[in-house]
Amino acid sequence: MFKNLWYAVEFSNEIATNPKLLKILNRELVLYRTTDGQIQAMNNACVHRGAALAQGYVAKNCIICPYHGWEYQPDGTCVKIPSQSPTATIPKQAKITTYPVREKYGWIWLFLGDGEPCELPSIPNFPQVESNGFRAIQGKFHCNANYERVLENILDFAHAPFVHARAFGDPNLPGFEDLVVENYAGGASAIVRIAATPPKGLWKFLVKDKRELVKTRMGFFLPNLSFLDIYLPFGQLTIWTAHVPIDLHTTVSKWMNFRNFFTGKWADRDTYNRTIKIFEQDKPIVESQRPQLIPTDLNAELYVPADALQLQYRKLRQQILIKN
Repeated sequence: MFKNLWYAVEFSNEIATNPKLLKILNRELVLYRTTDGQIQAMNNACVHRGAALAQGYVAKNCIICPYHGWEYQPDGTCVKIPSQSPTATIPKQAKITTYPVREKYGWIWLFLGDGEPCELPSIPNFPQVESNGFRAIQGKFHCNANYERVLENILDFAHAPFVHARAFGDPNLPGFEDLVVENYAGGASAIVRIAATPPKGLWKFLVKDKRELVKTRMGFFLPNLSFLDIYLPFGQLTIWTAHVPIDLHTTVSKWMNFRNFFTGKWADRDTYNRTIKIFEQDKPIVESQRPQLIPTDLNAELYVPADALQLQYRKLRQQILIKN
């Protein structure tokens, strides 16, 4: 686990005043909104007998355990135990661990470390979210693999002509120029021009007869964000994905897809299906990778120039692991 970093964990529109269970890093949390719209996050187990608070309800901003009715206010402190006298003292130990939460760019960000929360500027900038020219949709995809393997797959330019040959990669032209990695605070990206197969369906009506190389940018921000910019001849497609680690071998990728072409609602289903198709093509390959966890030794796997972005991810990862 990366400590003292913000994890993008859920879409903002998924959390309301009703408690919702969130699984991350082999632990269970419960999230809910208070009446003023603020999101609260705390451990899911009641300190009394371990019942799931996510099966309870919220009243007057307190979350109430479904088992014995213990009430916890947003800071995790128990303020009512129905089985004892109203004048009785509530034990100091009757408190749930809570976690700092931020809400930005349509995602909920969770701080799981044991240090001081990072400042909001550490959350990366998403210009597409602030642009009126982009249409956005969102979705989720499950993969039985470690989240770092799933994230690294997004950073892999060289697999497109083989894994995605039927979608956009051209197996007859698998090569591309050496990557030039651009570094950011807590992340990096690289741009290549990929030979793509002619698009099908709705998109074919926007493409000229002349074949062109497609400019593509892939990148990441630690701990669990990847992004993909595809500069098509007829517009830009961008996918930001939060790869949420449920446990060591299970990942839920929660993605936002932005496009500045076919911006009507009528094209959302086609865009959704195209995005899911890519994930489904990647899924069996990523799930088959061994070892299942990325090695901590940078020399444990071979690298070629096409792997420059994954290598940079591993280097930054190592730096943070050493600090922790």
